Amino acid sequence: MAIDQVAMERLSEQFRGIRSLSEKLASKLQNEDTIIQAMPDVSPPKWHLAHTTWFFERFILKEKNPSYVPFNPKFDYLFNSYYETIGSYHPRHSRSVLSRPSMDEVYAYRDYVNREILSLLRKYGDQLPKEVEDLIEIGLQHEQQHQELLLTDVKYNFSCNPMLPSYTELSTTSKHTTDHQSQVTDIKIEGGLVEIGFAGTGFSFDNERPRHKVWLNAYHISSHPVTNGEYLSFIEAGGYEQPEHWLSDGWATVKKEKWKHPLYWRKDEDGWYTFTLTGEKKLNLDEPVCHVSFYEADAFARWSGKRLPTEAEWEHAMSSITIEGNFVEEESFHPVVDESYSKSPIKKAFGDVWEWTSSPYTSYPESKPLEGALGEYNAKFMCNQIVLRGGSCVTSKLHIRPTYRNFFQADKRWQFSGIRLAGDLI
Repeated sequence: MAIDQVAMERLSEQFRGIRSLSEKLASKLQNEDTIIQAMPDVSPPKWHLAHTTWFFERFILKEKNPSYVPFNPKFDYLFNSYYETIGSYHPRHSRSVLSRPSMDEVYAYRDYVNREILSLLRKYGDQLPKEVEDLIEIGLQHEQQHQELLLTDVKYNFSCNPMLPSYTELSTTSKHTTDHQSQVTDIKIEGGLVEIGFAGTGFSFDNERPRHKVWLNAYHISSHPVTNGEYLSFIEAGGYEQPEHWLSDGWATVKKEKWKHPLYWRKDEDGWYTFTLTGEKKLNLDEPVCHVSFYEADAFARWSGKRLPTEAEWEHAMSSITIEGNFVEEESFHPVVDESYSKSPIKKAFGDVWEWTSSPYTSYPESKPLEGALGEYNAKFMCNQIVLRGGSCVTSKLHIRPTYRNFFQADKRWQFSGIRLAGDLI
């Protein structure tokens, strides 16, 4: 089955827009910034730009265009991330040693692949096979994921520099201007036999499917994410010194890593500060707390006498809420207080911070991974990871859905991850 000419032109425009956003985000960096990898979990910005290009080259151009000539055959090894069925790849923890190719060559690589993809689309015209359309869509969704990772990785890299450099100046165009959030309330959600998971038209990843039934007891969910001020109360009450609030693995991590507060927080005689992509600033107590691990989120919930929602509870509660909020398009690159864009009693369901759930990342009933190498995209990570929902201030609004499942290991903090509380109705 092929798509019509209008859909093909729309796909071409979407391709140009998403690919250009990556370069817009990278344009704020100096060349020296683009090769830094301050810990194994982050990747250099240059690698993100090259890897997302490799994805289109490897899975579309090499597979669907017999006459395609690779830009540089060595890139197939350098910029493969983890696809074992394709072949060997450069070790993840050593990406910072790749001083070559240069940034100029990476941009030339991007231009070359862009031209080849757009040429392929023109060649097919209104006879573009659905299979190729789907591969391009996956590639664009993949690029949006790496746009977010580029920003989170730059933030971590910059935080390790004693100069605490800014990625960018504070945006003057942000719509979010409210100084104080409204009062937090518990929103009652009816339970019963509900459906979660993606269904219908539009894109979704294989891990969001199929839609299926889940039984939920009635529960409540907080109207707002937990704020810095609320989390500071936990710190000041000795939360990081009291093992009774923590899971065993979490408490072991707290002791090993000597955690005393969220990542990027700092205290001096003038109070608390936090590092942001626009530089260090005074901690705003009304902003959503972010850069906390699952362990910290769970401990805070226990200390509060509540719990984290399951991913099914989260999705059921948020399924009818319009996707509006503080996303990367706002260029704040940081959680904000403003909630005026939300007409729902549940505020900030999307954007600002990814919200930890209590659910392990596993496959849905009857879920099937994609065929071939792309089957490695999601399914092979379904072990020792926890699901997060909702997107963050560095997520694209066009990328997020109520059914979208993000996932990280329980100790990870460099993502814009936060907390929303839930509880049982007795």
